[in-house]
Amino acid sequence: MFEKLDKDYILHSYARNYVNFKYGINATLYDDKEKDYIDFSSGIGVVSVGHANKEFNQAIKKQIDQIIHISNLYMIEPQVKLAKELVTKSGFDMRCFFANSGAEANEAAIKIARKYGEVQGKIKRYKIITLKHSFHGRSISTLKATAQESMHNYFGPFPDGFVYAKDIDQIKELCDDHTIGVMLELIQGEGGVEPQDKKKIQELEQFLKQKDILLMIDEVQTGIYRTGELLACHLYEISPQIITLAKGIANGVPIGVVMSSLKDIFSPGDHGSTFGGNYLSTRAALKVLEILDRYKNSGEFDENMIYFEDRLKNFAKKYPNIILKEVGFGFMRGLRIKSSDMLAKIIDESFKSGVLLLKAGRDTLRFLPPLTISKMEIDEGFKRLDMVFSKTV
Repeated sequence: MFEKLDKDYILHSYARNYVNFKYGINATLYDDKEKDYIDFSSGIGVVSVGHANKEFNQAIKKQIDQIIHISNLYMIEPQVKLAKELVTKSGFDMRCFFANSGAEANEAAIKIARKYGEVQGKIKRYKIITLKHSFHGRSISTLKATAQESMHNYFGPFPDGFVYAKDIDQIKELCDDHTIGVMLELIQGEGGVEPQDKKKIQELEQFLKQKDILLMIDEVQTGIYRTGELLACHLYEISPQIITLAKGIANGVPIGVVMSSLKDIFSPGDHGSTFGGNYLSTRAALKVLEILDRYKNSGEFDENMIYFEDRLKNFAKKYPNIILKEVGFGFMRGLRIKSSDMLAKIIDESFKSGVLLLKAGRDTLRFLPPLTISKMEIDEGFKRLDMVFSKTV
């Protein structure tokens, strides 16, 4: 029944699997037939503290009984607290703006860079360089910032001023007098779980500082402990001027954040968001940070992360006829599969066997499990995957 309703009333922008999930427990989901699925995708890197986390649920239930939303015309207590937490824990001297998604956070980042390029210097600087295979969102501006030409079909004309580099080395060549920013994912997610070279990123940071060009790091997927640290910036030991966050920060309650060291760049009226940073979303994010900080400090987080990494590496070694290599950091991992057809088959068969996985790029099987996934769930997931891969050889 619901499949027909979906096909009749929903715009078809997703190639859906027609399963009706009814409830979840940590990294395990159950459908309306009580079939269970190991969730190695966490809603595309969103459900960071697991499905039906009781502590998280209690916090947002309490907030719902008080206030869900007013507007940003008034101070919002949990928003202020969340901003302080993010700035303090990041170690960067920044201020925050809250939106509803990663795309919106990146839109705000683009506006911050463009205004800085307008008010600083003698000529207008507006160009932003992004990397081949990047992904920065699906709004018109962030889609144009996404350096994947196939995604640009049908939706032009686009805003001007985005320049694409084939790799980190080419960025320096492309910088000119009108360049104001370089927007990067330190580990490309949609582009294939592709990590950037740490030394090259650090060299690029120094070059951009000399040119007064902003380093803008898109941490929509990598942020909030996804790579093992609060921010991938910490892994790469860099200090950007702009950072964007979303996905895993509020466990499924929509939120986006842009953090910037340009603390006074916006004036009232320059930017806004009706829903951004409201009581519900910021209370949710505060609780996620509290849970993950405690989990990280206990040592259990790193222990389970290493356990997952070891299982994945051993799995990759077991199937050299299918898997080219293992890539990624922390709980943001991928397996390069020998062909796109084989990858599609693996994802489909894994779903049938009760494992939820993602595609990245043309050939990467992507793993983004809840950060709280247990060893038992990890073992069960790989047990099921083993059966799928053994049939694929």
